[in-house]
Amino acid sequence: MTAGGSILVTGAAGFIGSHLCDRLLAEGRRVIGADNLATGRIANLAEARSYGKAFSFENVDVRAEVLPALFERHRPEVVFHLAAQAGVRPSLEDPKHDAEVNIVGSLNLLEAAAASGVRKVVYAASGGTMYGEPRRLPVKESAMGRTHPQTPYGISKRVVDDYLRFYQRYRGIDFTALALGNVYGPRQDPAGEAGVIAIFAKKMLAGETPMIYGDGNQTRDYVFVSDVVHAFSLAIERGSGRVLNIGTGLETSVNHLYRMLAQIIGFVPEPERGPLPAGEPRRIVLDATLAEGELGWRPWTQLEEGLLETVAWLKGV
Repeated sequence: MTAGGSILVTGAAGFIGSHLCDRLLAEGRRVIGADNLATGRIANLAEARSYGKAFSFENVDVRAEVLPALFERHRPEVVFHLAAQAGVRPSLEDPKHDAEVNIVGSLNLLEAAAASGVRKVVYAASGGTMYGEPRRLPVKESAMGRTHPQTPYGISKRVVDDYLRFYQRYRGIDFTALALGNVYGPRQDPAGEAGVIAIFAKKMLAGETPMIYGDGNQTRDYVFVSDVVHAFSLAIERGSGRVLNIGTGLETSVNHLYRMLAQIIGFVPEPERGPLPAGEPRRIVLDATLAEGELGWRPWTQLEEGLLETVAWLKGV
């Protein structure tokens, strides 16, 4: 980055966004956080706000007409675009809203970025939904040409990748898209629908029995939030024009995850069982070999270590 170049983070008050702001500020960067606070929490930005003038916050929706004025005012050099309608089930119930936020909002952002001279956009894509039900595991980025998302959320996240390529070619904005596995860790909302680890752990800590949907043998690639924000930071200068998987390459079933959390917390009851919702892939695990080559990134947090840290945080909130 150029000296004095600032960074804009959309979705800054969210789970991943707030950790990213903390990381960038700790690196000595100037950060503008933008969030409409629909799901983000201003409390997540307590550490970021302690950096004083190095951090500023804008309460704004990525769909808003005032977004170009924000870009003109701050002139960011790099944009991390994390703001999204981030739920699979809400996208099934209201595909139009999902598209308005994730596609139209992203286009609004890209237009503002192009007009104000942004150098690069780093985009939070979804490794858990963009590939649909992959034929081979661990899934590689090349599978995007052979698979189809099964939900409006997966569709909207994948469509933005095509728009990023358009803006790179015709508007001169570089990009890197990080296809994230199932991110977990402190600050994940246990009241949301996207974070099964936070949901399970919070219920167990309250003495309530969590519900597993389906037979529990469905698998996911759980990657710790600190590892994820490290990938975002590396992408400031690397990974040009690439979609890169950010995951551990390790499959973990929901049943196994439940047992690990129960052991950590000392929770005895067996889970309740419910029907599997539509649009859920049976198995997904990401091959992050390309991210290692392009970014020099690899995950370092073991699942048990990350679960212990997440549970410790939940005990304090």
